[in-house]
Amino acid sequence: MMYLGSGLCCVGALAGLSTQGTARLGNALGMIGVAGGLAATLGSLKPSVELLAQMSGAMALGGTIGLTIAKRIQISDLPQLVAAFHSLVGLAAVLTCVAEYMIEFPHFATDPAASLTMIVAYLGTYIGGVTFSGSLVAYGKLQGVLNSAPLLLPGRHLLNASLLTLSIGGMVPYMMDPSYITGLTCLGSVSVLSAIMGVTLTAAIGGADMPVVITVLNSYSGWALCAEGFLLNNNLLTIVGALIGFSGAILSHIMCVAMNRSLANVILGGYGTTSTAGGKPMEITGTHTEVNMDGAVDMIKEANNIIITPGYGLCAAKAQYPIADLVKMLREGGKKVRFGIHPVAGRMPGQLNVLLAEAGVPYDIVLEMDEINEDFPETDLVLVIGANDTVNSSAQEDPNSIIAGMPVLEVWKAKQVIVMKRSLGVGYAAVDNPIFYKPNTAMLLGDAKKTCDGLQTKMRQLYPN
Repeated sequence: MMYLGSGLCCVGALAGLSTQGTARLGNALGMIGVAGGLAATLGSLKPSVELLAQMSGAMALGGTIGLTIAKRIQISDLPQLVAAFHSLVGLAAVLTCVAEYMIEFPHFATDPAASLTMIVAYLGTYIGGVTFSGSLVAYGKLQGVLNSAPLLLPGRHLLNASLLTLSIGGMVPYMMDPSYITGLTCLGSVSVLSAIMGVTLTAAIGGADMPVVITVLNSYSGWALCAEGFLLNNNLLTIVGALIGFSGAILSHIMCVAMNRSLANVILGGYGTTSTAGGKPMEITGTHTEVNMDGAVDMIKEANNIIITPGYGLCAAKAQYPIADLVKMLREGGKKVRFGIHPVAGRMPGQLNVLLAEAGVPYDIVLEMDEINEDFPETDLVLVIGANDTVNSSAQEDPNSIIAGMPVLEVWKAKQVIVMKRSLGVGYAAVDNPIFYKPNTAMLLGDAKKTCDGLQTKMRQLYPN
C-alpha cells in the first residue's frame, strides 16, 4: 500500500507540474511520493544498523551536494543542470545493471526468470550508456564547453547503424554462453558501444534543438530508471521510471511538432540541418530600420495592446526582472500586456515560463504560441526580446528554408514590431530573418539587459507610481 500511495503521489506530481498555478503542489507531491517510497523500501529491506548508517551517510552526502548546487545555480542555467543530472541517472543505471548481474549470476541456473533478468540488465546498460554520454555532450553544448553547431561526421548514419547492430548482436553470446566472464564482457562492451552512440547522436544535433534533446534524454533516463526498478524489485522505481519515460516521450513529440520535425530526425542526429525542399533559400532584400531608446519609449507609450515575445536572449541576459517591472508599470497604466511563448523558446521546455514566474509575472498573461498567434493582427506593438528563429517569417514565406513549415510566433502581422537584439545576426538555425527588414519593424540593437534596464528607467519617469 505504501508503494501504491507513493506512486499515486508521483502521478499527482505530474498533474500538478502541468500548470504554473499548481506547480508548488506538484513539487510537494513528488517529494512526498519519493520519501514514502524510500520509507517503504527501508521497511521491506529491514537493513542492519551498519547498513542503515551507510545508507544515511550516502543520502546525507548526496543531499548536501544537491542542495548546494540548487542554491548556487541560476534559473538561466537550469538546462545545463538538467542535462548533468540526466547523465548521473544514466551512469547509475549502468552501474546498477552490471552490479545486479554480478549478484544474481549464481542463481541464474535455477531461477526461471533468469532470462528476463538478463535481458533487462542488458537493455538497462545500453539505455544508461546512451543517456550518460548523450547528456554529457548536451551539457557541454549548453554550457559552451563544446561547439553548439552540429558535428556532422562523414557516414555518421552508417556509424550509428553499426553501433546499434553490434549492441544488439552482443545479446547473442550474452544469452547463449552461461559463463560469468562472457556475461560481464558483453555488458562492458555494450556500455562502451552505447556511450559512443550517445556521443555520435547528440553531437550531430545543433544548439537550437537542445529543447528537444533535453526531452528525449529525459525519456531515456526514465526507461533506464524503470530497468533499475525491475532489477531491484522496487515498485516505486519502476512506476516513476515509466512515468518519466512516457511523459518525456510525449513531450518530445510535442516539441518535434513545434519544430516541424519527426522524432526520428532527432534520435538519428543531424536534426534541422538541411532544407526539406532542397532548393536555394529566398534572398532577403531591403534595409532595416533602427530606433533609439527614446523612440522605443514613444512607440510603447502610444500602444495600448502589447505582446512581448521573449527568447533565449532574455535568459542569457537575465533581463526578466526589468521586463517584469516594465510590464507591471504598463498594466497599472491601463495597457493590455501579454507574453507569447514559443514551445521551444530557450534551451529547455518551459524555461521562459520559469524565468517569468521567478520575476513575478502573473501566470494568466503568459500564453502559449497557439493561444496568442491569432491576436497579432489586432496588436498595436510587439516587443521581441532576444528571439530569432521562433519569430522567423521564413518558416512561412520561404519553402526552401531549413525551418520551412516550422510553427512560429507571427509577430510581423502586428501593426508595429520592436526587435531587441545584439545585432542583425542569425540565430542558432543560421537562417536570416526577413522580419528585420519589414517596414513595420524597428531594430533596437544592444545588450538585452541594458536595453530592458533603459526602458524600465525611462518608463518609470512616465509612471512614477
